Parts: sequence; C-alpha cells; structure tokens
Amino acid sequence: MGRGSNEAGGIYIRSAGEEERDTLEALQWRASLGNEGDRDAVLANPDAIELPPDQIRQGLVFVAELDGRLAGFAALLLRPDQDVELDGLFVDPASQRQGIGKALVGYCTAFARGHGATALHVVGNPNAEAFYRSTGFRQTGTQATRFGLGLLMQRQI
Repeated sequence: MGRGSNEAGGIYIRSAGEEERDTLEALQWRASLGNEGDRDAVLANPDAIELPPDQIRQGLVFVAELDGRLAGFAALLLRPDQDVELDGLFVDPASQRQGIGKALVGYCTAFARGHGATALHVVGNPNAEAFYRSTGFRQTGTQATRFGLGLLMQRQI
C-alpha cells in the first residue's frame, strides 16, 4: 500500500506518525469507554490502551481521517505464519456509523494482501461480532482474554 488511500465519503487513510500516539490513545479511550459492555474491563486494564511506538514506527498503524479530521485508526501485527492480525480497530464515537471501520478493514486487508498474507485475523470482541461479520470475517473459534471470551475470526484475502 502506498502512503495514503482515498476512499468514498471523504475518508482518507494513511500511516500514523509517532507524534500522533497520544492522540490515538485518547481516541481509543473514548471509543472503549463509549461501549458500555467494555467500560469496566477497560478501566480495570488501563495498560490495554497503550499503542506501542514500535508498531507505529514499523508502519503497522493506519489513521482514518473524515473530512480532514482524525476519525479512527487500526493497528496490525505481522504473524509468524505470514498472515496479518488486526490488533486494534477504533472509531471515534462522534464518527461511528459512517463507514470508517469498514474502510479501515478494507485498507488493512489490502495491506495484508500486499505482504503475502492469505488471511486477516482478529480476536474480536463479542460486542463487535456483527461488525466483523459485515466486513467478511468468519468465526473460527474462541479464546480467553483478560477482557473475557474473544472471538477468533478471519477474513480470507
């Protein structure tokens, strides 16, 4: 993938810069606390909001802008099996339901394809199952996480 991608509806996706780390973590806090089902677990595990600087430096964090303002981001991990894992996907509550999450999944899928992956994986929050299914993920199992049961999901690419 190139440095950025124009999407329909005024959404622009680009690589995150290291100087944006605090802003992205603040967005992640707003998105996480805005989900009532996750609030207590997030407050009990504040370290989960940390966005590793190396992930940004390695070009594995992508920012979505909507009409010129930061609206969401996605973070990836490269897996030993050559596939790619969607490590985090967050949309600012004020920008939800405008196609930003779907655009980020599409961008991450194209990134994974460009790196030779055959699938994009995620350990999905059960509260987001409908979203992940709507973007082409299918459940392959479950996994215990510190937040409760996670859904192992993958999207073939």
